[in-house]
Amino acid sequence: MRVTNAPASRKRRKRMLKLAKGFRLKRSKLYRYASDAVDHGMQYAFRDRKTKKRNFRALWQIRINAAARSAGLTYSRFMEGLRAAKVTLDRKALADLAATDAAAFTKLVELAQGGLKSKVTSA
Repeated sequence: MRVTNAPASRKRRKRMLKLAKGFRLKRSKLYRYASDAVDHGMQYAFRDRKTKKRNFRALWQIRINAAARSAGLTYSRFMEGLRAAKVTLDRKALADLAATDAAAFTKLVELAQGGLKSKVTSA
């Protein structure tokens, strides 16, 4: 008599079909096609978790640059000045301040300009 290990096989297939919920047509109904679709989807998800971080960092840089330029500094000079002034805010926080709190961002610009001046005099 052939042993099929049916309970484990059924559980594995049900788990795969559950992951394929929301897919269309046979990709959500038939194990063979659902398995391929889920595997492909998992590859996209893994890749795009990395891409998401990259995209957000680029967005934050754009927002900081726009606000810094309106205050008379470029992005790179602004970040250099903040580093010289020992300000340790990350880009996410800086972008949020640039978008929502212009007064606080202006203070940061002044700090950055002060840091640049102190850097020039010490060098």
